[in-house]
Amino acid sequence: MAMSCKDGKPGLDNGKYVRYTPEQVEALERLYHDCPKPSSIRRQQLIRECPILSNIEPKQIKVWFQNRRCREKQRKEASRLQAVNRKLTAMNKLLMEENDRLQKQVSHLVYENGYFRQHTQNTALPTKDTSCESAVTSGQRSLTAQHPPRDASPAGLMSIAEETLAEFLSKATGTAVEWVQMPGMKPGPDSIGIVAISHGCTGVAARACGLVGLEPTRVAEILKDRPSWFRDCRAVDVLNVLPTANGGTIELLYMQLYAPTTLAPARDFWLLRYTSVLEDGSLVVCERSLKNTQNGPTMPPVQHFVRAEMLPSGYLIRPCEGGGSIIHIVDHMDLEPWSVPEVLRPLYESSTVLAQKTTMVALRQLRQISHEVSQSNVTGWGRRPAALRALGQRLSRGFNEAINGFTDEGWSMIGNDGVDDVTVLVNSSPDKLMGLNLSFANGFPSISNAVLCAKASMLLQNVPPAILLRFLREHRSEWADNNMDAYSAAAVKVGPCGLPGTRVGNYGGQVILPLAHTIEHEEFLEVIKLEGIAHSPEDAIMPREVFLLQLCSGMDENAVGTCAELIFAPIDASFADDAPLLPSGFRIIPLDSAKEASNPNRTLDLASALDIGPTGNRASNDYSGNSGSMRSVMTIAFEFAFESHMQDHVASMARQSVRSIISSVQRVALALSPSHLSSQAGLRTPLGTPEAQTLARWICNSYRCYLGVELLKSNNEGNESLLKSLWHHSDAILCCTLKALPVFTFANQAGLDMLETTLVALQDITLEKIFDDHGRKILCSEFPQIIQQGFACLQGGICLSSMGRPISYERVVAWKVLNEEENAHCICFMFMNWSFV
Repeated sequence: MAMSCKDGKPGLDNGKYVRYTPEQVEALERLYHDCPKPSSIRRQQLIRECPILSNIEPKQIKVWFQNRRCREKQRKEASRLQAVNRKLTAMNKLLMEENDRLQKQVSHLVYENGYFRQHTQNTALPTKDTSCESAVTSGQRSLTAQHPPRDASPAGLMSIAEETLAEFLSKATGTAVEWVQMPGMKPGPDSIGIVAISHGCTGVAARACGLVGLEPTRVAEILKDRPSWFRDCRAVDVLNVLPTANGGTIELLYMQLYAPTTLAPARDFWLLRYTSVLEDGSLVVCERSLKNTQNGPTMPPVQHFVRAEMLPSGYLIRPCEGGGSIIHIVDHMDLEPWSVPEVLRPLYESSTVLAQKTTMVALRQLRQISHEVSQSNVTGWGRRPAALRALGQRLSRGFNEAINGFTDEGWSMIGNDGVDDVTVLVNSSPDKLMGLNLSFANGFPSISNAVLCAKASMLLQNVPPAILLRFLREHRSEWADNNMDAYSAAAVKVGPCGLPGTRVGNYGGQVILPLAHTIEHEEFLEVIKLEGIAHSPEDAIMPREVFLLQLCSGMDENAVGTCAELIFAPIDASFADDAPLLPSGFRIIPLDSAKEASNPNRTLDLASALDIGPTGNRASNDYSGNSGSMRSVMTIAFEFAFESHMQDHVASMARQSVRSIISSVQRVALALSPSHLSSQAGLRTPLGTPEAQTLARWICNSYRCYLGVELLKSNNEGNESLLKSLWHHSDAILCCTLKALPVFTFANQAGLDMLETTLVALQDITLEKIFDDHGRKILCSEFPQIIQQGFACLQGGICLSSMGRPISYERVVAWKVLNEEENAHCICFMFMNWSFV
């Protein structure tokens, strides 16, 4: 910075700038890195402590720091814009390639359509020209042809590898499969990518393209380690590795996948994986099943597994200019749907399910790791994100192990009690018990030497999985009280480890402590503190706290067909990374919605069929159009640690516990199922009851009585139409009791949306809980007026939803609701012009 100088010394001269010496700049830079925004006192202190700055006035030091911060901000903004520009350039390239591929697919389909039209017109001819038919035979048709036994010698494997590479590339960048855009996926630089599903091909297939900020070799390394990101993958064993002349490798793999429910067997694969580099520098990892081979290694059938087929699939990874990679993923499988009950076949016949469980998961893992690399800060409790991901992986893997109960892991089934609804398995293998003999919370020693798992699956009708899962997460008391007092004596010996989230004796509620979440918020890792747990009569004096590590995913109601999971395990209060985990929980998998979403001819106008849904969530309305056929399968698995001599007692307790949970879930699911307004059926419980319609009439009549105007535009309709209009009112309307501690008893759709709750859970929320301190003071001062005068208008302010989110509102109108005998029935509040802050 140029300034005039006197006597060769830097300083101010007639308001002109100083020319700082290199030594002064270096000193200022050091000070800037220590404190980029020093106070006035700090600047004077810097001048005193640094003699080289003694001839510069504090004001000029302030200007230098301002300019330095400005340059730093400009530098960061320029760097950010350059990164965005590189990302947009890469995305533009990807979209142009996708456009070219789609044009080729259109041309191919037009040509094929013309051939079949001509073929139909000439069906009367005795002969036909097969050359044209061979020209339009797609790659998928060649996949179904019956090949003679393949040579599995090294030379034969190389031939299979090259054929696999060609077929994979034809799917990734060509027209070998007719791809249809995944419903609800919007491509963009910050989206997960371009996702497509198959239509009319053998098996099910999914394809995705996207940008990730990792180098190609790192991408390949992550994706080849499938158990680290694909939680349905139990194991991948590399049985042989053969180098190829072109610098690539051929690997022979045996892979096992977990079964998602207790109703189906697990899948396994015998695979060839070929890794190579193309002429343009792209890295390719492609795979296919090896079957009907000779002169080489084979993998015989394995007990408890159904051998599935992987058709040519893999990853095309291209380096991106400026860093990062452009990746194409193809997953193409035949999952042998004949081997599962008919109700579960949509899970094995839907390319949408395949895309969400495998293809999109791979992209999300890459994006997550890329984000962690670029954001190298430590998150949550001082742990690295990789450690938190590992905890989530352990929870999910332990839950899958409990559901599958493989004999090679030590599980064995014990006899039932005459009813086959709940399956009970026991495991006393050292590997399963390793680490469980620790002291858990509050000094309870765990002396268990066996683990028991009680599991069951049930079909749910007409309830969105995301809504049900969110209710189970937020309102544990609705299902966790399993009448386990008879087991409390054993609980003292076993400790909280033996009670995965169950309620014994007193239950003081739960506190959700967020721990981590993925960048797209599709999965949450959190710690649950259960307060006031009493494991024995003596504990009632000093209730204990139990901590659970919990993994929650699939709470996005707008993601069609997504699996929803709530998995938790008791942990010690110290919560070490290697803490023993006995996962339990719920998995809800939609059946019909996934199958319908994979149909490209289906119009996904989910919001067009709304009437009233008691879930209190707009998403429930979205589902109501398909509610008549909405089905999902819920799998429940609970694990208990115990002493082996108590096996019969614990098994009986576990069966009763799971049956009680099933009963509670069925009750909650019934309450959460979307309802339809129709003149034939009317509203379902709880809104369809005459009591609800009567309450709506009382609310409107009392509003007109006290405020002199109509609450609704037309109050001359029948009770059912009145309730419908009140339900759809734009302002949040909530009713609460007249007790000393008012509790909410009713809310319309806007009210439930504002509180982020459901009609079933609404009664757990007190009036004072939703207001901040200022709002409580106003409410206390105005409440007597509401009781005496009948109404009051409260000023705008801030309140809180059941999830703790702040909500601003313009004003609140409160009035007393009178019944037919003119007696006060409840207080009604109308929050006007509310919004989340």
